[in-house]
Amino acid sequence: MVMKLTSQEIEVWHVLPAVRAELAKEMKELGMLQKDIASVLGLTQAAISQYFSNKRGCSITFNDCIQKQIKTSAGKLKDNSEVLFKELYDILQMVRDTGLLCKIHQEFTDISKCECCKKH
Repeated sequence: MVMKLTSQEIEVWHVLPAVRAELAKEMKELGMLQKDIASVLGLTQAAISQYFSNKRGCSITFNDCIQKQIKTSAGKLKDNSEVLFKELYDILQMVRDTGLLCKIHQEFTDISKCECCKKH
């Protein structure tokens, strides 16, 4: 029997780490140091290192639209770490709105139709 995970569990255990990994990589591309990226994201340097080495947060591939939002958010975070929660919220909302969360949900559970978003 496959464990049934809620959409919220999928977001916390899979989507959020993938978003953080992509944000960290984009922030590195902007010239930020690993310690500064960790500070902005509220994570340890070890976690950031795992994101860079694809040991954590690498189970999801984002489409071009979401990846573009992540890149934009990384630029905003470089300039102002106070916007972290808003940027995370906006990215996660985009994951929901595009139907990606439902697709991911179906991959990680045995449901035939995702009920977290009726419009997809």
